[in-house]
Amino acid sequence: MKLGTVIGRVTLSKTVKSLEGGRFLVVSPFSREQFAAGLDAPTSMGTDPSLVVYDAIGGGPGHVIGYVEGREAAQPFEQSTPVDAINAALVDEMFYSPWKG
Repeated sequence: MKLGTVIGRVTLSKTVKSLEGGRFLVVSPFSREQFAAGLDAPTSMGTDPSLVVYDAIGGGPGHVIGYVEGREAAQPFEQSTPVDAINAALVDEMFYSPWKG
């Protein structure tokens, strides 16, 4: 699972039937500097490209989420679904202690 900050939403005019009830979020993946600053620091964009994540658990702009990508993202659906990233967690707290070795 990776962490990222929700920076926006995607609005679609049509959707796949199996995706109804969810929404798509634009997410900026966390950088090492953001991990070190923690959740209380002012949010800034990471250096990696942002991505679109399917969300059915209520994430919104400004939230920190945990998401999975690839084949695992399609596992919650009964039918084959064109989803490459899915929101798996809403993050309340985060602790970061990098190895100093």
